[in-house]
Amino acid sequence: MILCDLCGEAKSCRPREIEGQEFDICSDCWKPLAEKLKGKGRKPGQRETVFLPPIQTPEPQKEPQPQPGEPPKIWGRTARPH
Repeated sequence: MILCDLCGEAKSCRPREIEGQEFDICSDCWKPLAEKLKGKGRKPGQRETVFLPPIQTPEPQKEPQPQPGEPPKIWGRTARPH
């Protein structure tokens, strides 16, 4: 025997999951609750497929190459950050 979470009486209760939480509810309390919850939530035949647009990643910008005869660009640091 388990205590019903709704009426608080010791009856043979079954675990029921409602909105991600588990409750022990007896059949006497479950019938009116099931009638009250009937029609709530998503209808079974109204599911639709939604196609999202493909993910577009921006192309990386290329560093401009030095023209022939120009010195190459040198990247570096002069001091370390503290």
